[in-house]
Amino acid sequence: MLQPGLKRRLTRVFVSAAAVAALGASSALAAPAVVAEPSATAIPGVDEIVHSPNLRSIANVPQQGPFTKDSTGTDIAFTKGHAIIGTYDGFNVYDVRNPYRPKIVSQVLCPGGQNDVSISGDLLFLSTDASRSDNSCNSVSKPASDKTSWEGIKIFDISNLAAPKYVAAIETDCGSHTNTLVPDKRGKDVYIYVSSYAPAANLPDCQPPHDKLSIIKVPVKDPAKASLVATPVLFPAEDGGGNPGGTNPDGTRRSATTGCHDLTALPEKDLMAGACMGDGVLLDISDRLKPRVINRVQDNVNFAFWHSATFNNDATKIVFTDELGGGGMATCLEKFGPTRGANGIYQITGRGDDRKLEFVSYYKIPRLQSETENCVAHNGSLIPVPGKDIMVQSWYQGGVSVWDFTDAKNPKEIAFWERGPLSNEKLVGGGTWSAYWYNGHIYSSDIVKGLDVLDLNDWRAFPAKLVRQNQFNAQTQYKLHPGFNNN
Repeated sequence: MLQPGLKRRLTRVFVSAAAVAALGASSALAAPAVVAEPSATAIPGVDEIVHSPNLRSIANVPQQGPFTKDSTGTDIAFTKGHAIIGTYDGFNVYDVRNPYRPKIVSQVLCPGGQNDVSISGDLLFLSTDASRSDNSCNSVSKPASDKTSWEGIKIFDISNLAAPKYVAAIETDCGSHTNTLVPDKRGKDVYIYVSSYAPAANLPDCQPPHDKLSIIKVPVKDPAKASLVATPVLFPAEDGGGNPGGTNPDGTRRSATTGCHDLTALPEKDLMAGACMGDGVLLDISDRLKPRVINRVQDNVNFAFWHSATFNNDATKIVFTDELGGGGMATCLEKFGPTRGANGIYQITGRGDDRKLEFVSYYKIPRLQSETENCVAHNGSLIPVPGKDIMVQSWYQGGVSVWDFTDAKNPKEIAFWERGPLSNEKLVGGGTWSAYWYNGHIYSSDIVKGLDVLDLNDWRAFPAKLVRQNQFNAQTQYKLHPGFNNN
């Protein structure tokens, strides 16, 4: 999530993926930046790269084609050795089968931030959380106060990754900030859980209290018939509603719960973790259309905005992130300390409906950043190491952090990679939005710099180098088994 001003900065042109498919073949990798030796205290200069010895960059592909550095790179999903990265202006398809030489194979210009992506088979789901004149890729910005404005989910056929095709669109209340894929138990349909928030009385399609999710059913064999099938309420007023918001002890504001920002599913366990602004929730999704809140927690001392969630492999822990400042603040400063804008590690105790989330510890990157760098906990994923809980995570201009929380009471960073600030004069938004592990490497979507590919050479992560996945969505986790190969 970024500040609203950046969220609306979009262009209004459509370019088909087929028309630009040839672009990737000629795209050059960016020249490497200056690399400095890491220091515990020194802040790198503008665009200077610092990293731990065990984590290095092996490739970068800058924004190009119809996209520019102002297109704002967002989330990533993976399929068939390809990384698909959303931008506020559409999405890029990268061939990463050779991670040392990634290349763009197609681009779709389809404005409507954030354009977070998820993939199921040959279908791609694109989140639109910016009011548009209609549901096409030719739409223009339109006030959300206009009843005719559109926000929601767009569906693309990506059976030909060089030429994605628009299939359908489904409107949802308050749009779709993020989306989470959950397969049904018969394998015939897929459900898209839509996260959205921030209602207001003057928004006809986003009315308060908006304490619900939107669930879209997509018939796999006929995705054009996708439809909204349920809007379950998670924080009913009769149960006290969600967190009312307020002021934390240090004076920073705490978000009221008016929806969820992000949901992460563990379908095999029929579980889902929700990061819902002022609340963290554990959900039972055994009935896909009737998710039930098993347990709910709040942190009214250190958390400002519950942003995202990640299960460990055994579903005994959840890492919740706090996006203090909405991604637009410099919070990796001494004055915020190690518990603000950090991760909260929670243990799952008990069984069935008696399961509880119990707080264990916080984790924040140990390196201070400058006043001109937006830095806070953001998107990451588990690195698939049997018997270990190791995560790679984005911290905007704080860079990429690899950290071990196997000992939940004593989480520690084991690797890092970061660029220096975009500016020494003023705060300029940028840095890595998402950093995920896929088939042996780390892929980072940088808001300004494009795609970064990193190689982790650390004995603790070596088993993960052997894991191969056909498709990967960070918000749909699968339990790691021997010989694991998720398709």
